[in-house]
Amino acid sequence: MKQFWVDIRPWNKEIATTAIESGADALVVDKAEDVKRLGRITTVAPDGDIKPGTDVTECTITDKASENKAAELGKHKPVIVTTSDWTVIPLENLVAQSDHIIARVKNVDEAAMAIHILEKGVYGILLSTTDPAVVKDVAKLLKSTTGKVGLVPFTVTKIQPVGMGDRVCVDTCSILSDGEGMLMGNTSSAMLLVHAETLENPYVAPRPFRVNAGAVHAYILLPDGKTAYLADLATGGQVLVADGKGTAHSAIVGRVKIERRPLLLVEAAAGKEKVSLILQNAETIRLVGKDGRAISVVTLKTGDEILGSILEGGRHFGMAVKETIREK
Repeated sequence: MKQFWVDIRPWNKEIATTAIESGADALVVDKAEDVKRLGRITTVAPDGDIKPGTDVTECTITDKASENKAAELGKHKPVIVTTSDWTVIPLENLVAQSDHIIARVKNVDEAAMAIHILEKGVYGILLSTTDPAVVKDVAKLLKSTTGKVGLVPFTVTKIQPVGMGDRVCVDTCSILSDGEGMLMGNTSSAMLLVHAETLENPYVAPRPFRVNAGAVHAYILLPDGKTAYLADLATGGQVLVADGKGTAHSAIVGRVKIERRPLLLVEAAAGKEKVSLILQNAETIRLVGKDGRAISVVTLKTGDEILGSILEGGRHFGMAVKETIREK
């Protein structure tokens, strides 16, 4: 998800308060102490959490040389890019070369252009305004912007009870919708979309904030493209939520429950690609069919088509790595 920073230089308490209440990720200020009495938020300041010149660089583009400098800096760490006119210095040039460009913008239109440029958009924006309404509008724009994850249909090849083990329920701070779930897998090379507990059933009331995700060892896909073990998720962290069309957004983890339950192995294939996941063996546990509808694991059968994602296998501390790693 895109970073939303707000520039509070010179100090403006009304803008700072509005930014915090609107869910800004960080405030750029002259002194971090100005912010501390308003709320807990990341500060970009010489005495802040993110230090200018060390953790982030500011670069004003005036010609091709300064544009190239910004692009090079953005390959290694966040760089705040300022220009008098984005139509003169195309933002595409920077985004095409670097993954950590933070574009300084003045309004909603500039923010919309920045986050959608070349489809992937900038790493984040730094909003400079003295109008609280603009802060709210830009925050609304960023919160409504969702990512995409590539989904493909897998054909179920095996369903087998495997005995007792520890499984993880991920309870979020969001109400999830029918069709939404999280991507999990026994390996990091492919994952299945596990449906949230949004549906009515005779056994237990819906828990639309929950995904009964899988066994403790399984990988889960996170909003930044990294993975984590289900057992390592913790309150305050973030997970990726996706629907059957691949539309994705982040959700905050409110609680993680690990309990011993009977487990079930599901294996599936899409051409040469294979995927597997161990889930709780219960009627309320559902995957997502090719048509976007939930399918309970107790009615799942070989030949059924379920949605999942093919990823880059091999992970080191959750990040994809280019080395020889076999997962099976």
